[in-house]
Amino acid sequence: MKDPLLSRRQLLALPAASPWLATRSGAAVVRRHDERVATLLNQQITDPGSPWRGASLDQFGLCFPVSASGMLEAFAAAFLHPASRFHRDLALVERMRLAAGYLERAQNPQGNIDLVTTNFNSPPDTAFVVHGVATMGVLARRAGERELEALAEPFLRRAAAALATGGVHTPNHRWVICSALAQVNELYPHPAWVRRIDQWLAEGVDIDGDGQYTERSTAIYNAVTNRALVVMAAKLARPELLEPVRRNLECMLYLLHPGGEVVTEISRRQDAGERGDMGRYWFPLRYLALRDGDGRFAALVHRLEPDHASLPALMEYPELNQELPSPAPLPEDFEKHFPELGIVRLRRGPVSATIFSGTGRFFALRHGEAVMAGLRVAAAFFGKGQFVPQRLERSRDGWELSQRIEAGYYQPLDPPRRVTPAMWYATQGERRQSEICQFEYRATVTELRDGFRVRLQAAGTPGVPVAVEINFREGGELQGCEPAPDAPQAWLLRGEHGTYRAGGWQLRFGPGRCEHRYTQVRGAAAKLPGPSVYVTGFTPFAHTLTFRTG
Repeated sequence: MKDPLLSRRQLLALPAASPWLATRSGAAVVRRHDERVATLLNQQITDPGSPWRGASLDQFGLCFPVSASGMLEAFAAAFLHPASRFHRDLALVERMRLAAGYLERAQNPQGNIDLVTTNFNSPPDTAFVVHGVATMGVLARRAGERELEALAEPFLRRAAAALATGGVHTPNHRWVICSALAQVNELYPHPAWVRRIDQWLAEGVDIDGDGQYTERSTAIYNAVTNRALVVMAAKLARPELLEPVRRNLECMLYLLHPGGEVVTEISRRQDAGERGDMGRYWFPLRYLALRDGDGRFAALVHRLEPDHASLPALMEYPELNQELPSPAPLPEDFEKHFPELGIVRLRRGPVSATIFSGTGRFFALRHGEAVMAGLRVAAAFFGKGQFVPQRLERSRDGWELSQRIEAGYYQPLDPPRRVTPAMWYATQGERRQSEICQFEYRATVTELRDGFRVRLQAAGTPGVPVAVEINFREGGELQGCEPAPDAPQAWLLRGEHGTYRAGGWQLRFGPGRCEHRYTQVRGAAAKLPGPSVYVTGFTPFAHTLTFRTG
């Protein structure tokens, strides 16, 4: 393993136009960056009478300080890089002056900025803004452009003072703040910045045994945390902070679908169930591919460049500009259990399947572009009959998921006392229950030679309506089903099988069952987006679905 300190000392002496950036791939990064600069120049408000002068507005007419930070970072990189068509363009200096002026006006007396959609006097959002401003400052200093660096200095010093005492909302905010302080400390060293970093790091980096951070945000905040830890490792010469990054990237290798999408259903943040890819991971992937000589990470980097490569990052961290190791195959044929995440991942080339516990969407399957986004079951059981597996265990036939539910009726308080409307729910724990009803779900997922078999069982209280939802991604073609009466894009499967096709790929599923047409079960989770096919029956319910990829 390379000595990171020696590597950085040697590489920081390289000129801005690094050898890698002179290659065809590197030139494409510069061109793409120039296109972004041209867009930002058009977006930046230059009207002297505007309170937003120096920044830009979003589609809702709102201004975010991070827009001005992004301009400083992008304009500085273009101004300083010899291959940029904006190299030494003095008009960029004036635009950077406008952006820096806006940031100073946006800063409150404490040194923080506002995220106007939700957070005010916000240290974490200030830290996100610091990232770009500090990059501009360090690039300017290395180039000997002291006047350019001076544009960033007032904001950075006041922001760092705020971050050295400010709080957070979410787990990743700790590392965002620490990395911002590490960046400012490189420019303007201060013991208070490092003390605060050490104070947060004393809590330990929040990564579990499976390699996921607390938020499990595979499309957004994993990458935010990884970037923050790499920045701290580089700026503070603490290579031990790369270990959680390494573990997270290792985990992500097994959370990749064909085509590069990532499993997002495990997320505890806003990306849960949304489409996402590895684009945000480019920086930590390239950093560790080079440092560790990891060909698997290099293979992912090759897929991401040049669309996700950052010219400012390549200039700030010259160690990124070395030649990547030879790509190594990514895992595409495996069955892997993540016990702390409560999931099982299976890949067989173009076939990708995930089994989940702790969520209503307990099975998802895709065959190329044909995506079954989720299999769910709900029963009309006291408004709480959504199947959310509590257990996931290996069985003789595959992977078994199960859940038990209980519901009943409340008796009068004993001894009796007056109950006001405000007290009703508070007294439920004191009341004896009667007419208690039991309900049990069980599902077994079995891999077949050409697909999967899912055996579903619901039992306990008899006569309860059950609806199985087979949800598909929008954009494909569904055949063999008939419309259901109680929701748009809801279908019933009566025949032996249905077929879903997308992009030349297909999934064949069945057999059908239609004992009733009540698909939107009371108390169940709302229907998933896209077309959903339902299989229905009554308890005791037992039905086996087969999904064929061949």
